Amino acid sequence: MGPLITPAQCRAGRAMLRWSIAELAHQARVSSKTINRFETEEREISPRSLFQIVRAIEEAGVEFRPDGSVRLVPRH
Repeated sequence: MGPLITPAQCRAGRAMLRWSIAELAHQARVSSKTINRFETEEREISPRSLFQIVRAIEEAGVEFRPDGSVRLVPRH
């Protein structure tokens, strides 16, 4: 199984939410270093950390689409 999202998708999702690395780290319950390592492709992160990052961004209203695009889902 490949990654749930790419580093570029993570950066895009975070930008759409206007979240800093620190805010995403807080929401995902991972360290800021983990986010930075993933987004800069410095090294791979654990599947659990990646899942937590994806979950936090999706719960905040960002959709990662199968075609690789990222969009903010309108909230009702």
